[in-house]
Amino acid sequence: MRERRHFRPAFRGPSRNSEARPHQSDRRGFRSGDGPLILYGWHTVTAALANPARRIRKLIVTENAARRLAEESIASRVTPEIVRSDAIARLLSADAVHQGLYAEADPLPSPAVEDLPPTGIVLVLDQLTDPHNVGAILRTAAAFAVSAVVTTARHSPEATGVLAKSASGALELVPIVTVQNLSRGLATLKDIGFMLVGLDSTGEQNLATLPLRTPLALVLGAEGKGLRQLTRTTCDCLAHLALPGEIKSLNVSNATALALYIATERHS
Repeated sequence: MRERRHFRPAFRGPSRNSEARPHQSDRRGFRSGDGPLILYGWHTVTAALANPARRIRKLIVTENAARRLAEESIASRVTPEIVRSDAIARLLSADAVHQGLYAEADPLPSPAVEDLPPTGIVLVLDQLTDPHNVGAILRTAAAFAVSAVVTTARHSPEATGVLAKSASGALELVPIVTVQNLSRGLATLKDIGFMLVGLDSTGEQNLATLPLRTPLALVLGAEGKGLRQLTRTTCDCLAHLALPGEIKSLNVSNATALALYIATERHS
């Protein structure tokens, strides 16, 4: 993977099911919170170690993981603590797959929305709260070279724990912009020159045939709730994904991947 600079990247509900409630430790917003961010898993931690902008406070590894780090010439800026696998497991939830790596780190800086360059595609998340979904969206954003993901300071999961693991290293690649007021953030994007397209299953336009231009902001809402009314009215237009099968809605992370494929194919 190539490393990118750190500017930090909803479908009226791609499905009507409410998003799963996040784990207790992942209910904070993208704001830094009171303590360090928790990173675990091979891709998540090694990507953080490779990112010079990420300050690692603590690194805990198993002997096998330490051996693999050495074999793959992955250097650490802090001296790792070697422990048994169950010692790491006790620091995490029961279902966490840590792969022998656990780190505590400072959050990356969140740039201002007005500082985003008026190029490419950004994603805007309107109160997505499920860390699995947001992490998967970040991973997809990295795959499609999204310029940034814009999210709200409240009603969004912090870039730690489950979200970081689901992003599989994308936290180090995709800038996350945090705004206090989403409608004002959208207005700022519009002032910069972004076309704002809200993804909504009831949108009149078909995203595949909608005249798109860059810079482009794709705006996605939480599953079940969809885009909030003020978000909908702030967008330039609302578009749906035309699906040929009997099911006409997708999980929000899958909908994001399809929307990005359509948008990038038309502007590649």
